[in-house]
Amino acid sequence: MPEIQRRRAVTVNIGGVRVGSDSPVVVQSMTNTDTADVESSVQQIAALARAGSEMVRVTVNNDEAAKAVPAIVELLSKKGWSTPIIGDFHYNGHLLLKKYPETAKALAKYRINPGNVSIGRKDDDNFRTMVEVAVEHQKPVRIGVNWGSLDQALLTKMMDENSKSASPLPARDVMMEAMVVSALDNAAAAERYGLRRDQIILSAKVSGVRDLIDVYTELAKRCDYALHLGLTEAGMGMKGIVASAAGLAPLLLSGIGDTIRVSLTPTPGGDRSEEVRCGQQILQSLGIRSFMPQVTSCPGCGRTTSTYFQELAERIQGYLVASMPEWKKQYPGVEELKLAVMGCIVNGPGESKHANIGISLPGTFEEPKAPVYVDGKLFTTLKGDRIVEEFQVILDEYVEKRYGRVLIEV
Repeated sequence: MPEIQRRRAVTVNIGGVRVGSDSPVVVQSMTNTDTADVESSVQQIAALARAGSEMVRVTVNNDEAAKAVPAIVELLSKKGWSTPIIGDFHYNGHLLLKKYPETAKALAKYRINPGNVSIGRKDDDNFRTMVEVAVEHQKPVRIGVNWGSLDQALLTKMMDENSKSASPLPARDVMMEAMVVSALDNAAAAERYGLRRDQIILSAKVSGVRDLIDVYTELAKRCDYALHLGLTEAGMGMKGIVASAAGLAPLLLSGIGDTIRVSLTPTPGGDRSEEVRCGQQILQSLGIRSFMPQVTSCPGCGRTTSTYFQELAERIQGYLVASMPEWKKQYPGVEELKLAVMGCIVNGPGESKHANIGISLPGTFEEPKAPVYVDGKLFTTLKGDRIVEEFQVILDEYVEKRYGRVLIEV
């Protein structure tokens, strides 16, 4: 697979996690618990980290939330989690960060939305205060411009200038340019107030896929700051997953993006970790990073009227998910493993040969046997009622043999 030429961004250290330049693209997420509820927040952060979130953002919107942050970080540490915690500030961040210095110290990064800290209304004193706190505690800052809360004074000025132009641009193009200008102007201001370039990350969040691609493509051309990618509101379920993949893929394949978040709307009581797994799968599908073994399985057709191969694929996928926490510790590189679970003779043997381990189940009216291929060669043929169990044994033995650490006695 051709190597993607990453855009050369300044490297930023966020609580020990490096982003930018040649560092891996980082998957992050955000809690939806009440931050003041320490126990619930810790549980969700741990669940997100367990799923693979490499940074987690929490809302810091009032005194109770700000007071809770140091306790959350301390309790996470006691439980063995060192995941960097990011504080999300709007409107009153300048007050909370000054009032609660322990919170400012405990957070690994601050996220500031310049459109919600008085910029464009009267002055930039609130923004400046937050930056100065970051400088004092040597914390990086994400300057997160959002089209839902864009600096209205800037946008109005640019719209007025555009209307007077001999060849005015569509309003949408002016909006995209205003997003870029706002991000760059505020980054320049942050540097004037003492932040280094390697302490700044920019984002320009929108909800539309084409808008996302256009605004980040332009922003990437005009700066070398590290960039955080994602739709500001991806949506629920399939819509959110497809929109995120469609928007992030062209940018990532162009080498743009240093951290990502898939902002899925969870179902009531749903699993917040789904957004982490979605972000990981986007990166893995593009060949940018590997997180867990991948299972190739066919969609089924008239040749596969039995659901057996679907059930096997589901069971193998579940087995991989359950096994990975221990496998990652014992078997370095196991996330690169590729499996194939196919349903009939048409593509079954061929796809199986392309995988590390593949099984081709019998289709309708085919002989009731399932050839298993290991590293492209026929390894054995399974029959009977214990195909799943026997296949898992083959899988375990392969993982142990290929990825197990070789212990050399001295």
